[in-house]
Amino acid sequence: MDGARGLQTLLCVYLFSFLTLQAVPTLGSTTGRSKSNEKRQAVDTKANGVFIQSLKVNCKVTSRFAHYVITSQMINTADRAREVAFEMEIPKTAFISDFAITANRNAFIGDIKDRVTAWKQYRKAAISGENAGLVRASGRNMEQFSIHINVGPQSKATFRLTYEEVLKRKLTQYDIVIKVKPKQLVQHFEIDVDIFEPQGISKLDAQASFLTNELAVQTIKKSFSGKKGRVLFRPTVGQQQSCPTCTTSLLNGDFKVTYDVNRDKLCDLLVANNYFAHFFAPQNLTNMSKNLVFVIDISGSMEGQKVKQTKEALLKILGDLQPGDYFDLVLFGTHVQSWRDSLVQATEANLQAARDFVRHFSLNGATNLNGGLLQGIEILNKAQESLPELSNHASIVIMLTDGEPTEGETDRAQIQKNIRSAIQGRFPLYNLGFGQDLDFSFLEVMSMENNGWAQRIYEDHDATQQLQGFYEQVSSPLLVDVDLQYPQDAVSALTQHRHKQYYDGSEIMVAGRIADHKLGSFKADVKAQGEGQEFKTTCLVDEEEMKKLLQERGHMLESHIERLWAYLTIQELLAKRMKAEGKEKANLSAQVLKMSLDYQFVTPLTSMIIRGMTDEDGLEPTIDKSPDDSLPLEMVGPRRTFVLSALQPEPTQPSSAFYQLPNQVTGVDTDPHFIIRVPQKEDTLCFNINEEPGVILSLVQDPDTGFSVNGQLIGSKASSSGQHGGTYFGRLGIINPATDFQLEVTPQNITLNPGSGGPIFSWRDQAVLRQDGMVVTINKKKSLVVSVDDKATFEVVLHQVWRGSAVPQDFLGFYVLDSHWMSPRTHGLLGQFLHPFDFEVSDLHPGSDPTKPDATLVVKNRRLTVTRGLQKDYSRDPRHGAEVACWFVHNNGAGLIDGLHSDYIVPDIF
Repeated sequence: MDGARGLQTLLCVYLFSFLTLQAVPTLGSTTGRSKSNEKRQAVDTKANGVFIQSLKVNCKVTSRFAHYVITSQMINTADRAREVAFEMEIPKTAFISDFAITANRNAFIGDIKDRVTAWKQYRKAAISGENAGLVRASGRNMEQFSIHINVGPQSKATFRLTYEEVLKRKLTQYDIVIKVKPKQLVQHFEIDVDIFEPQGISKLDAQASFLTNELAVQTIKKSFSGKKGRVLFRPTVGQQQSCPTCTTSLLNGDFKVTYDVNRDKLCDLLVANNYFAHFFAPQNLTNMSKNLVFVIDISGSMEGQKVKQTKEALLKILGDLQPGDYFDLVLFGTHVQSWRDSLVQATEANLQAARDFVRHFSLNGATNLNGGLLQGIEILNKAQESLPELSNHASIVIMLTDGEPTEGETDRAQIQKNIRSAIQGRFPLYNLGFGQDLDFSFLEVMSMENNGWAQRIYEDHDATQQLQGFYEQVSSPLLVDVDLQYPQDAVSALTQHRHKQYYDGSEIMVAGRIADHKLGSFKADVKAQGEGQEFKTTCLVDEEEMKKLLQERGHMLESHIERLWAYLTIQELLAKRMKAEGKEKANLSAQVLKMSLDYQFVTPLTSMIIRGMTDEDGLEPTIDKSPDDSLPLEMVGPRRTFVLSALQPEPTQPSSAFYQLPNQVTGVDTDPHFIIRVPQKEDTLCFNINEEPGVILSLVQDPDTGFSVNGQLIGSKASSSGQHGGTYFGRLGIINPATDFQLEVTPQNITLNPGSGGPIFSWRDQAVLRQDGMVVTINKKKSLVVSVDDKATFEVVLHQVWRGSAVPQDFLGFYVLDSHWMSPRTHGLLGQFLHPFDFEVSDLHPGSDPTKPDATLVVKNRRLTVTRGLQKDYSRDPRHGAEVACWFVHNNGAGLIDGLHSDYIVPDIF
């Protein structure tokens, strides 16, 4: 793939949840090591000629604002080009601000623009054959960053990624977590965390989950004094080895830095360059008594581990209630029931009765979420009205659900309106979303509208600990109705400065702009209600102290205060934008866009475009092919997915060319069977893909338009212990980035543009949706048809469990009905078969099954043994289907599909 010819590149950048760093040579296409190499000392970190020369993470934290620079240099010592990958995971809330690739003294640097302009520039460059790449964002959650390139023989490539975030204090500390997974020994590996906190650092620790205590002591150096702290992790190659004679790395897990600052002063005001940051976390306050109502989903979908772990967490939480607290429990399934229907004091007798209630409640049908929440809110409202002694307590509603509202009021907009009207800003609502079969953005908006936040609880062995961990964050309220006030004529552009409650171990952060020459009159007054008394304090800026701080940290402190303000402001505008409509949403979008461009942040309204890349030095970015690890299910719901895009064109086809394909039906259904009908041959081929539940497969991808369809597998319940069940498609993502169109389809719901809080429909609806040439037709309880600019038509078939059905659970089928005008470079497990291709079947002979003959299939210059069989095509009859005779290709379609089936695994549904 090296040489001097021009190359139009496609780079893909995906971002997953969790702060993670990876730098991974992709070795699947290279030759294996020789036996002599295996016996060499482990200091030889080369793998098939490609190795990571250096991998460095530099993190500078200034007043809670963290600036990360990750630099990786990879070297190819082989005599031919090798593919390498730079991969990492960053925080969901971080903003990328810079990315660059350097190869043989050529640098390619990203340029951040509004996403419409970036897309137009990219498309223009791609069509004209110019080298280009694009980074886009399509939601709020940033996830995995991954870029694959070819490095020429005897060449090297350097990657540099920069991103920024504000660290939030939780449970008395700030956490920096870096998941380290280089997958090979690295000659120069380094994590350097440099912290500067004007209040002074009170504690600093660092640990690595993959190191023994002895090795951690040897390799992790940590120190702090006064305002400065540092953690340095620089293991030698020998210290990275998984065993003394191994060539594999033990660096696989979390590297975590935790710290906190001194709290001996109530006031922490920083001012620089006419911007301020105010950190408020008073200590030595008395915990307030609580009025707590837990609203718990007991619908049928909570069966099994979910309800078991929920009960375990509730029992532990009940044990943590204090005698001065009051509480009640509300359960909602098809019907709503409460334990006491009023608040009761947390006496030992009441707590024991509540524990008995929790241990013995059973599940109950559907999901009356609206009714459950309204009853819980009513219990709190009545108590505050009828019992004056409870009016000074900190009231909280905590709801846990694992699904969609299916009983009572099911319209989400109406539910949100009902909850706002019932709470009226009196207390916060915290929503916990258990698992994946729910609309997390709905829960998130509802919490934000009512002074709380939402959190996803993963279906994992530690779900009980996750629930308890959330409760610990809100279990100790110290203040309510916190109002941080600043002189109106001195400040502007304030971030959120009124908070319903302040909890022990957390921190309130406010930033804003100070008018010219107003520093002398700048102050902060804080008012709140504490346990039995009003809380008041005034904070003034110490100008002499600020001068000393600027001298100590230099320009970094000055620029960080302004960027901290910009970061907080953009995050808050994006949160408001989630629940806004019409002109208000357009105005918020304009503000986010302007600030993102001014401060060069990649946000949901901006993109990073990289241009000018050629392969003169063997540099050829390619599509990410096969992630090595199963993806966490946090992928579901609103997210930011960064795509650095375009594909190498076919040498005989201009990239803008389209041609008409013969009409053919191609699809995938059941567990999952891929059916490839070839009209010109009047025959059909078929194959299965066997992968684990949770894996996402690329079905159709058109690099010329960006249009793609991906499907996520779900597992069926095994019929007996130890038996492996089949897999089915339980979620489809259809995207057309040219028009910002996204469609998420599950057996429960159809969501238009989920990343921006679009409308949600159920399969009970009959509807036609139109957006910029895309037409979506929902046929009630049967199927869904998507038409793309009159160029292609696709159908999603709903399979539901009904009495007498052999179907083990609800799932989806997907069919390509018409692909006349799809690009000739369309690919994917189905997309590659939208192009004309030829094959021959011969040598019919008995197979291992007497009822199913074998034959020889010649396709793509390969000879394969295939078996005659029957598969179901549901494109015309979604309920019963039609039997289709086909030649079955074994081993996950090996030889028929391009490459390996694992090449089609992608990290994200969009």
